[in-house]
Amino acid sequence: MFDERRRRVTSPGAEISPLGALPPLGVVPPRMHAQVVRPDRFGDPATAFRPEIVDTPPIGPDEVLIAVMAAGINYNNVWAARGYPVDQIAVRQKRGETEDFHVGGSDASGIVYAIGDDVTGLEIGAHVVVHPGVWDADDHWVRRGKDPMIAPSAKIWGYDTNYGAFGQFARVQAHQVMPKAEHLSWDEAAAPTLVGTTAYRMLHGWAGNTVRDGDLVLVWGGSGGLGSQASQLVKAAGGRPVAVVSDDERGAYAMKHGAIGYIDRRKYGHWGVPPLVDDRAGQKEWAAGARAFGKKLWDIVGHREDPAIVFEHPGAATIPTSIFLCEPGGMVVICAGTTGFDAMVDLRYHWTRQKRLQGSHGTNDEQAYAYNDLVRDGAIDPCLGRTVAFDELPAAHSAMGRGEDVFGNVSVLVGAPSPGLGRA
Repeated sequence: MFDERRRRVTSPGAEISPLGALPPLGVVPPRMHAQVVRPDRFGDPATAFRPEIVDTPPIGPDEVLIAVMAAGINYNNVWAARGYPVDQIAVRQKRGETEDFHVGGSDASGIVYAIGDDVTGLEIGAHVVVHPGVWDADDHWVRRGKDPMIAPSAKIWGYDTNYGAFGQFARVQAHQVMPKAEHLSWDEAAAPTLVGTTAYRMLHGWAGNTVRDGDLVLVWGGSGGLGSQASQLVKAAGGRPVAVVSDDERGAYAMKHGAIGYIDRRKYGHWGVPPLVDDRAGQKEWAAGARAFGKKLWDIVGHREDPAIVFEHPGAATIPTSIFLCEPGGMVVICAGTTGFDAMVDLRYHWTRQKRLQGSHGTNDEQAYAYNDLVRDGAIDPCLGRTVAFDELPAAHSAMGRGEDVFGNVSVLVGAPSPGLGRA
């Protein structure tokens, strides 16, 4: 997919454009500003990211070059900056790519500046957003008509791939490009697509356990970017989301964005790996904590009812409780492991009650476009918590890694000179 046949789209003009400004439409400078991670800086995102000037990426025949106006900040580039759990630069080099750096960013709003020879249906100058699912169109899985996000070649743009949204120009596959909501500013439009499309797939992508009218759904991290999108999507489907948060202020934020109530997880202490099954005293203590947590959910609902879907992403600390609480035949669906990857499941609550533990990753085109239509129609709020300047990007990732950004999504300005611009 990355080879020497790629053409570099450059036009006469300045060597590089200043941040917060754009060259004439369709003019692509050969160099660009970017926030860059290199292997010798892996660690705290505050120091792993540095502003550098790099070559503007070339594009292939099925690709598009986007002048990035604003980018969204997501947890995946906290991982990329740490080089853990995956050294993405090393993985790409094993695939034959030559760059020894990472320009991340999996959410972008911007303007189409160049189009590959085989691309149809897009015009230079179009105002767009980008969804994060990428794959090889020639992948045998994709050619058989199966879900491309499960294909061997599937990747997350701006995490598994280079030249994401944290540069002035981003390289994307044409199918990723979607119309920008006209009523949103550049920074609003850049904020929600990765988390929103991820949440849409989690809730609507798994036949037999898709969210339905009346469903009770437990949403972990209800005040964050992912959780605030999930609650809105559940509500839009006629369901009843209950958020899990860590204080009343965050609970109020979650309810503002669709939750019917919230549970303060700080009031319970049974988190993490539960005692082994033959530790009867430990099991009794753990189960008492999990049942107390579940009773709070019943109190919110007003009667005994367990969640049809548990919307998971913390992982190690919470999976045992999620499996315990999920209704028989229900689903725990998980897209990350921000508290750790070594989760334990008590199979007694899993096989006998026929519950589903479903992994979910990324998005396909159908799901991404369905989510984006909801945003364009005004049915989904992007939940932009704050907007930061380009030089604040490293600190914003570091704060996210420490769990400090808990109200909605965070955007960073790239080509847009100030927040709030870009509305029709």
